[in-house]
Amino acid sequence: MGQYLSQNYPPQPTWSVDKIPDLTGQVIIVTGSNTGIGKYTVEELLKHNAKVYMATRSQEKAASAIDELRAKTGKEAKFLKLDLGDFASIKHAVEEFLKQESRLHVLLNNAGVAAPPKDMFTAQGYDLQFGTNTLGHFLFTTLLLPVLLATAKTTSDNKVRVVHTSSYAHNFYPKMNFNSFKDGPARTKMSNMQLYGQSKAGNILFSNELARRYSDEGVVSISLHPGSIKSDLLRYVPRILTRLMNWALFYPVELGALTQLYAATAPESTKYSGEYLTAWARHVPTEPNLNVRDPVLARELWEYMEEQVKDFQ
Repeated sequence: MGQYLSQNYPPQPTWSVDKIPDLTGQVIIVTGSNTGIGKYTVEELLKHNAKVYMATRSQEKAASAIDELRAKTGKEAKFLKLDLGDFASIKHAVEEFLKQESRLHVLLNNAGVAAPPKDMFTAQGYDLQFGTNTLGHFLFTTLLLPVLLATAKTTSDNKVRVVHTSSYAHNFYPKMNFNSFKDGPARTKMSNMQLYGQSKAGNILFSNELARRYSDEGVVSISLHPGSIKSDLLRYVPRILTRLMNWALFYPVELGALTQLYAATAPESTKYSGEYLTAWARHVPTEPNLNVRDPVLARELWEYMEEQVKDFQ
């Protein structure tokens, strides 16, 4: 109970967006950023002079968000079409990005889907939550690794950052049932929230293994819980329940974006590669769940995902 309260009803933040340094010259991608935490994250990055790519599925929704953010900040984000539920879309998005940019300083893997109908799958037939939240971000990140590694060699501290938005919900299923990643009896037996928790556990395991493999080459990989936040993540949950939860339990997006903005921009956060941060921009050594700190499981998941996406790499 203490861990739940610490992560979901944290003390007042001691870090604020006013502490974000000038980001002039930095190129940043934020997935799932036309609404919610991602959109506010883009807003603050623009205010601090970063060049930001809004990687999302809907060009129409992105265009509306870009217009709104331009009015607020005087800066314009760039749209990058990305459907994390389709390997072909992911590969095309990376190709389009690399036509425009030769550097990438920060990748924020912020997009996510929660509790969709269980008959929904990705284009390649994976459970929609694992396929989008975990496997899609794995392919997107690994396709961008060459430009990330090249960029690290050019920065003043020889570092770039990959930030993975996980969730306290990883505790709902802090392990990997590899037989549940596609349709079948194992998946059928799991609840929607277990499948969501598994995908969020996957974010942490992937982040940890990315740090293990590439920290020596300048990649700072951090996973995090943003807090219990009012957002569109629960769009598949009945509206009356969402309204009740937003009123009684959840915090505004401005607080939810704090932890990933801290991980993405604060000079001191580079020391947390391979670690997990929680709301609001805190490092608590007893978190996350012990099961998702297992390096053997992290390596197994990486190797599984690598095999699944090999035809698109």
